[in-house]
Amino acid sequence: QVQLVESGGGLVQSGGSLRLSCEGRGFSLDDSSIGWFRQGPGREREGIVCGRSSNIDTYYSDSAKGRFTISRDNAKNTVYLQMNSLKPEDTGIYYCAADREFTSVERMCRVVFLSEYNYWSQSTQVTVSS
Repeated sequence: QVQLVESGGGLVQSGGSLRLSCEGRGFSLDDSSIGWFRQGPGREREGIVCGRSSNIDTYYSDSAKGRFTISRDNAKNTVYLQMNSLKPEDTGIYYCAADREFTSVERMCRVVFLSEYNYWSQSTQVTVSS
């Protein structure tokens, strides 16, 4: 079955860290751009980090800059989102999406309708307590 599987959410105190994983099953992520999206309580979905398959071109939203890092393990067909210095406002449901067509990572992060992508994951909850 072809799917994108996300894991790694949970409850963490303010200032703590979490690492989210986004694994491709049944297809390769090698030639896909990956986007990480989130939706906080009462807020609209936003793209926070998007990266090209080459790892050269990466976009970080203002809220993610300096705290979040995207990385890949091609051997595991997995993309990670390392989140450090977490704040209560990072609380929300998180998704990853993969697509072979986006050449602009900034544009990718502005397309928040997950159905626009080749693949998208189920959601995972991240809760940051104060």
